[in-house]
Order: sequence, then C-alpha cells, then structure tokens
Amino acid sequence: ACDLMNQGILALVSSIGCTSAGSLQSLADAMHIPHLFIQRSTAGTPRSGCGLTRSNRNDDYTLSVRPPVYLNDVILRVVTEYAWQKFIIFYDNDYDIRGIQEFLDKVSQQGMDVALQKVENNINKMITGLFATMRIEELNRYRDTLRRAILIMNPSTAKSFLTEVVETNLVAFDCHWIIINEEISDVDVQELVRRSIGRLTIIRQTFPVPQNISQRCFRGNHKISSSLCDPKDPFSQSMEISNLYIYDTVLLLANAFHKKLEDRKWHSMASLTCIRKNSKPWQGGRSMLETIKKGGVNGLTGELEFAENGGNPNVHFEILGTNYGEDLGRGIRKLGCWNPVTGLNGSLTDRKLENNMRGVVLRVVTVLEEPFVMVSENVLGKPKKYQGFSIDVLEALATYLGFKYEIYIAPDHKYGSPQDDGSWNGLIGELVFKRADIGISALTITPERENVVDFTTRYMDYSVGVLLRKAEKTVDMFACLAPFDLSLWACIAGTVLLVGLLVYLLNWLNPPRLQMGSMTSTTLYNSMWFVYGSFVQQGGEVPYTTLATRLMMGAWWLFALIVISSYTANLAAFLTITRIENSIQSLQDLSRQTDIPYGTVLDSAVYEHVRVKGMNPFERDSMYSQMWRMINRSNGSENNVLESTAGIQKVKYGNYAFVWDAAVLEYVAINDAECSFYTVGNTVADRGYGIALQHGSPYRDVFSQRILELQQNGDMDVLKHKWWPKNGQCDLYSSVDTKQKGGALDIKSFAGVFCILAAGIVLSCFIAMLETWWNKRKGSRVPSKEDDKEIDLEHLHRRVNSLCTDDDSPHKQFSTSSIDLTPLDIDTLPTRQALEQISDFRNTHITTTTFIPEQIQTLSRTLSAKAASGFSFGSVPEHRTGPFRHRAPNGGFFRSPIKTMSSIPYQPTPTLGLNIGSDPDRGTSI
Repeated sequence: ACDLMNQGILALVSSIGCTSAGSLQSLADAMHIPHLFIQRSTAGTPRSGCGLTRSNRNDDYTLSVRPPVYLNDVILRVVTEYAWQKFIIFYDNDYDIRGIQEFLDKVSQQGMDVALQKVENNINKMITGLFATMRIEELNRYRDTLRRAILIMNPSTAKSFLTEVVETNLVAFDCHWIIINEEISDVDVQELVRRSIGRLTIIRQTFPVPQNISQRCFRGNHKISSSLCDPKDPFSQSMEISNLYIYDTVLLLANAFHKKLEDRKWHSMASLTCIRKNSKPWQGGRSMLETIKKGGVNGLTGELEFAENGGNPNVHFEILGTNYGEDLGRGIRKLGCWNPVTGLNGSLTDRKLENNMRGVVLRVVTVLEEPFVMVSENVLGKPKKYQGFSIDVLEALATYLGFKYEIYIAPDHKYGSPQDDGSWNGLIGELVFKRADIGISALTITPERENVVDFTTRYMDYSVGVLLRKAEKTVDMFACLAPFDLSLWACIAGTVLLVGLLVYLLNWLNPPRLQMGSMTSTTLYNSMWFVYGSFVQQGGEVPYTTLATRLMMGAWWLFALIVISSYTANLAAFLTITRIENSIQSLQDLSRQTDIPYGTVLDSAVYEHVRVKGMNPFERDSMYSQMWRMINRSNGSENNVLESTAGIQKVKYGNYAFVWDAAVLEYVAINDAECSFYTVGNTVADRGYGIALQHGSPYRDVFSQRILELQQNGDMDVLKHKWWPKNGQCDLYSSVDTKQKGGALDIKSFAGVFCILAAGIVLSCFIAMLETWWNKRKGSRVPSKEDDKEIDLEHLHRRVNSLCTDDDSPHKQFSTSSIDLTPLDIDTLPTRQALEQISDFRNTHITTTTFIPEQIQTLSRTLSAKAASGFSFGSVPEHRTGPFRHRAPNGGFFRSPIKTMSSIPYQPTPTLGLNIGSDPDRGTSI
C-alpha cells in the first residue's frame, strides 16, 4: 500500500482478511486515502465480523464494500421459525467461532440446548475416533443430537462431512440440517443435496437478477461481459462473491472519477511517502471520499451504495430447502428470503407429516410369531403374503396414512439383542443399520431397545405367561370307588362284619320267638347276609323280636342311609367334575417347584427381563431369582430354546413349561387341535407391544397418534377379538382336558362296575362248580339202592299219634319251640313204649314237614316205585294231619321261595318205605 501511495493513487481497494484490514484502515485514515475494503474469507469459509474501530467519523476513510455479517440474525430467525430446542453446530478450522457469539448468547437466553463441535480437516479420522471412544449408549445419544444440526463451513468441507456421516449411519432420513454460507454456488447446492439424506436447508447470499434478459449485461452505460452477467455461465458460477464485489467496486470508482471530471473538481493524485513521520495527508482525500459515498452503481452484486456509517446495507439471503426423504438427488426449492429491512419473507414452518404419506414406500422387517405375523401365502416366484394381528395394525395405518410397504423377515429370525462389540442383531439390528424403516412383530418396548431405536405408543399390553400341558385324563376302571377313600371302604367292610356278628350274638343270648311257619334261622351266616342286604338297600326279612336287636338294627339302618346318600352324591360329583391335578396356577407356583423344568427363548426380552430382576439384589420378590436359577442352568443351554416354536413343541411332547409372551401363548392354547395346553401368568401388564422405527424417525408421532385413535374408537379391540376370541374351542385356564359338549358318561367311567359284576359272576360259577363236585362226592358214599333203609310210615303214624295223645304224665314238658326231627333221626327214635310215657303236649306246636327241591311242586313229586304204591293223597278224616312246608337240606329254618302249605293224610301201608338215599335233598321232619 505504501508503494502504491508513492506512485500516486486516488483510492485504495483491498480484498483481504480481517487481520490485515486493521492495518490498512490505519494507513488510509492517516493518509486520507479513500479505502474500499472487501472482506475475503479463507477458502470459502463463512465470514466473521472484523470489528473495525470507527472512533471519529471525520477521520474514517475506510468503506466496507461487503455488507455486514448478518449470520447471527439469519440463523436465529430460521431456528426460531423451525422451533428447534436442541441442536448442534459444526464449524471448520478456518471459521472464527466468535462470529456467532451474539447468536449463542440469544439462544442461551431462550433456553435452547446448543452444542458446538469443531470439524477436523481429516473428517474420516474424526468419525472413526467417535466410534472408537464412545460406548453404544453414548453413540445413540450422539445420533439423537445429530437429528438437528447447523453447518458453518466452506462448501467443500460440508460435502465431505455429509458424505461421511451418511455412510457411517450417524444420521437417518428424519434428520434436518442447516448449511449456512454466503458463498455457496448452484453447483455446490446440487452436490450438497445429492450427498445428504433427510431434510436439508441451505442459506446463502443472493443477488437480484434483472427479469429482462436483454438488460442483464447492461449497467447504465456500462456493458458487462456475458460470461459474468449470465447466471448459467460456468465462469460466473465459479466466481467468488469477493470477486463480484471487486468488479462492482472498480465500476463504482470509475463512475465517481467520471463525475469528478465532469464537475471539474479533480485533484491531483496523491504522491505520498508514508514512511516519513512528517508526511502530510492527501488534501483531496475528503472530497474524493464524499464523491464515492454519494455515488452508487448497479452491478453484479446489485445496488452498491454506502450508508452514513460507511457500510453497504444492501444484502439478501436466499433460503433453499428439501423435503424429508432418503432419495439422493431429490429436488430443492426456494422456501423464502431474508434481508435486514423486511426480515423473513416466506414460511419455514417444519410441518409434520400429518395424514399424507402418499407415495411413501416403507421397508418393514419382521419376525414370524403367531398370531402377530404369519405367512398366509407362499407361492413360488411371488412375494410372500403375511397375516396376523400386527399386520392388521400395519394395514390400518397404511390405509389411513396412504403409504405402501414391503415386508421381509430378519435374516437371523431374532428380535435382536446387543452383541459384545456393541452392535445389535436381529430385527433391531436391521433398524440400527438403516436397512429397514419399520420393525413390527411381537416386539416389546424395553429400555435397552429404546436406546437405539424409536417406538410408537403401545398398541397392546404385554405380560409374561407360562405354557403348560394339561394333565391327561387317566382311565380309572374303579371310578365308582373313588368317592370313598380306601381306608373308609375298609372301615365300612369291617363295620358290616362287626354288626353281623353282634346281631348273631344278641340272638344267641336271647333267642327270639318265631311265629308258626317261620323258616328263618338265626345262624351267623344269615345274620351277616341280613346286615349286608340292608346296607345295600336290598331289604331282609328276619323277624328279630328282641329289643336289643331292634335297637342295633335301627342304628345300623341310619348308618347305612347316611353312607349310601353320601356315596351317591359324591359319586355324581366325581363322574361330572374332574379335579384339578396340576398345582401350577401362577408364576409363583412355577418358581417354587423343580419337578417341571422351564425356560424361554435365549437372549430374548423375556430372558433379559428375568435375568435383570433375578440378579438384582434389591428385588423384593424372590420369584425371579428362583426362576433365573432354573433358566440359567448350564449357562442357559439346558432349559432354553432358540425359537418360540421349539419351546411350544417341547411343552407338547415332554415334561416342560415354556415362559414367553402371554398373548402368544394364549393364541397357541386356543387354537391347539387337541386342546392340550393351558396358560398361567401375571394379570398386571408392565410393558407393551410397539412398532419400532429408526432412531429419530419422523413417522413416530403420526403412527402413535393413529394408534391412539384406533384404540379410542374400538377398532383395536375388534382386531384383538379376531385373533383372541373370547369363546374359543379350548379352555385356556383349565389344567386338565375337559369336554365342552354335554355331560354324557362313557364306558370308562363305569368300567369298574362291570368288572365287579364280572368278578361276582365268575366267583359264583366257581362256587357252583365246587358245590356240584362236593354233592356228587358226598352222594357217592351213600349206600346203594338195595341197601336203602325203609321207613315204616304206619309205625311213624302211630308214633306221631302217641305224641299227640293227651298224657297226664307231668314229668315231661316240651317247650313251645318246634321239634325238629330229620329223616336220619327217625331210626334213632325210642321205642313205642318209651314214647307213650310222654303225655302232655298241649302247648306244643308239632308240624310234619316234607321238603322237596324247589323246582318240583309238592303234589307232583316223583317217588320211587316202592314208595308211590302205598302213598295215597286221598281224604282220610280219621287220621291226624299236619301242615307241610319246604325245608332247607341243612335242617336250618329260613324263608323258602315256595310257601305252599298242604295237608297230606296218612294211610297205613305195612310195607311202604321211602328211599332217601337216592335224593339227598329230600327228607321229612317232625
């Protein structure tokens, strides 16, 4: 500058940085040389205010050609319009961060959360360092911060930075970045848009272009080269704004000099020596400065003129923007403009997606899980079709919002869990690595997952359940004995024997008076039979007349009535209601037992839930610690499975309980063809199922709002009832296999009754065979027919008459009991002379009884030829007769089925005899 002053100059034009501008300002003020300062930034970096001191306007000879730095005002207005509350500012090495100090102070006063980060020259090394030093949680928080960012850097650095963060998946298509720089050409804009995803806003300085194309290259009398005035010309596109201001400055000075010449107020050029202390300033400097300030020019940068403070007030900022999306190379449009006078012109409202997602195609990742997601159609060569509760929810959202979707299954068929290196696998991993937009299935909302992805509001409650196999209904052939315990049956049998014995003893100690014709005997056998018959309510006609015996039998009948009534009522209950045999009715019951092993899907949300609670020393409920010990046997490989379907099959065909999502298990239990499952679980829902999206997805809020609407209007309940009907074919909560139709009893319930009947039939046949064998063996020892003893019925008649003859001999008295004489006793009777001594039989009931087998009537009995020749049934009035009745072969008295009483007269037949040897069941008694 000193060299130029020595040569002689009228004004000084400089295009330098702020560091040298202060020195030139001091020199120009001292020499009174008009100084037109054009601020130039390093390598296209946004400008910062130079802060030139202007103490005295009369001594200030420096004019700022470029407008003041309005970046603080523009950024604040745009951020306020977008309603940002949290964002980060990236700046490059060449930018002086003090240039936005005013902006930082204002946003801090408004409560905004702003972070600053300097971008190194080696951007790849910088990004790699972030991944190396940050943990997964910190990296996720950093990703969330990057959703809103401001880039203050030169265009080339901005391009490189955008490329790195997009390729490393630090940002998603829901991010919104603002790039602000005065010197951003159209080529730079297109390149930045091509390399970015999400929404991009670009703020740059713009210059007005004449609407008339023919006038673009004419500025008054001055014609501008076409390579400069044509905005589409590559040369003009590559020119820096500083060079445009230099062109206009030279044009402004030329006009000022021309005016000086016209006014004849020209001053000689200053030839000064700025090194000498006593050098005097230029006398024409003030006049030249005023002429320049009053002048103006319409050049490449628009109107170039100066205000009273020496600055150029004419500046315009253009605000360009794109819509949300992940397509590279999408279009950009002008959103508005800003100038210091009128402020923002246009609307920059960051509108939500609302209900219009027409044309959007989302990539959906899923995991097959009944009934949430199932394959409904799988035709070779065609895309798979899916169905399920989650698919119905997704379809309802797509119908309302208008988007389309493509579904694919996670490659490893897992929901996702963190790996050792901090990454995620499964469905969550697909979202983290930006390979899918939405993840939907039986996906639960957990804090770990929500650190890396976003979730909508829950569309269904979640709780942990247990799937168990119902107890098989065993075939009990003796179900008829089930109402009473074995010990009770033993007591009843003992009671029957004891009461029978007591009845016999009471009758033996005090024999009862039996009526005429009574055939009942008070033997032990008959007493036992009578007690048993009364117990089974089959009756018994034993005329026990003693008071003790009747009291005994009254108590026994009351006892039998209560026992039989209780048995009948309890038997009906046992045949219609099956008792619950399985004791597991809750998670607490499951944790307390060790007979049935249980587990879940390895590395699943249920697995982590039990692990965290089981290993938490402050957990009050010991249930989870007990469950974790069982699930974690052999490091989880013993009782856990890799997929839920494997766990369900393990329950069905083995001794195992599967811990999994209650909704999934209920669907399996309802739709099982054999109804072999039942479920237990918690009734309190601590979590829920949600739709997973990429971290910072713009669809989260609109999806959540629509889900709430579905729940409010009842559509969500309709979808639930479609897959979980209330009246299913199987009972979810019964631990045994019960029938749903009717109460008809099958043969299995009465198999024991038939077995008892069959046993009785077999035993009776066996005893009948034994009796037949015994009778034949006994009959073989009877003398032959030739040796049969004959009974002289005439002699027997005389003996009976002698017994019936009144005798006054008082020395022989008979009791009122019957006299029982079997045919075998006839031969041993005393002689006639001895019997005649008995004379008093007035109180004696003497009966003559002839017994015949029951299958033969008395009057049609067949006697032997010898007996039949002298036995007549004619009426002989002079003979005494007696009542005849049937009698058992053993000589005992009991009620005979044939009660025919007949009077058989006696005729004297000298040689008549009865053959009693041939028929052991035939005899006559007196």
